[in-house]
Amino acid sequence: MPMIRLTVPTGALTNQGRMTDPARSRRCTAAVGGRARHRFLPGRAWSYLTELSEGAQKTAEDDAPRFLVEVTVPQGALSERRKAGLVEEATVTVLAAADLSPDQALRVWVLVHEQPEGTWGAGGSVVRYSDLVALAKGQRADA
Repeated sequence: MPMIRLTVPTGALTNQGRMTDPARSRRCTAAVGGRARHRFLPGRAWSYLTELSEGAQKTAEDDAPRFLVEVTVPQGALSERRKAGLVEEATVTVLAAADLSPDQALRVWVLVHEQPEGTWGAGGSVVRYSDLVALAKGQRADA
């Protein structure tokens, strides 16, 4: 149940990049998916594309657009290796959507937020990581 939010200045993505929405990229959601036993996560990923109005983003360095990818997952859902893969995949995906070269990668920040146990809710109830793992096991057994 990851949530991926991409925040960009309006007009920073190409038309094609905006149509494919980097936050919904299969590469990004697959990177969140984790170990094989947790592959249920990508199918339940929610994504948001937030476009900032002109002038809403400022840096001291220049006027070039910056990109913020925020991924929220239950605590413990991602290994360090999986987090590193997620950061890499999100960066590559955003650069492609904005038609930027790899040397512009520092313009993309990726923040991984791990929700502590008991602080994630859905459907009016607290959802615990163990509940998600049990759900995944049940889905695998039904497959």
